[in-house]
Amino acid sequence: MTENRIRPVNGTETTLLPELPDPGAPNADQLIELSVRTPAKGIVVLGVSGEVDMFTTPLLRTALDEQLTSKTERLVLDLSQVSFLGSSGLAVLVDCLHLAEDNGVGFCLVSSTRSVERPLKVTGLGDVFSTFPTVSAALAA
Repeated sequence: MTENRIRPVNGTETTLLPELPDPGAPNADQLIELSVRTPAKGIVVLGVSGEVDMFTTPLLRTALDEQLTSKTERLVLDLSQVSFLGSSGLAVLVDCLHLAEDNGVGFCLVSSTRSVERPLKVTGLGDVFSTFPTVSAALAA
């Protein structure tokens, strides 16, 4: 992510200018990997691997929106391979929960790692979402 810094412009004035993007910085799709599978008719498992932060959430949101506005009856979001879940990722999860409710789609999370469990617990969202320790448990529920 780029950072804003105050730099002198024209020798005397200071202006807030954005840093130029680092040409060696990874693209969002290099930090997150998404996979979709359909274990049964109407049931979709969206697997997420990597970091879920403000840089990668647009990709995640697009994938979730696609599934939640299609003919999906139930969406299982597998976060078991997520190494970081930031506040923007939590916001996407909340937005998608509302979208799922609006579209009559069952929505649950698979989370078994501290990197996901901790942010859910600290924010109280662990009580809002249906969460399961494994995809198998989520599918069986």
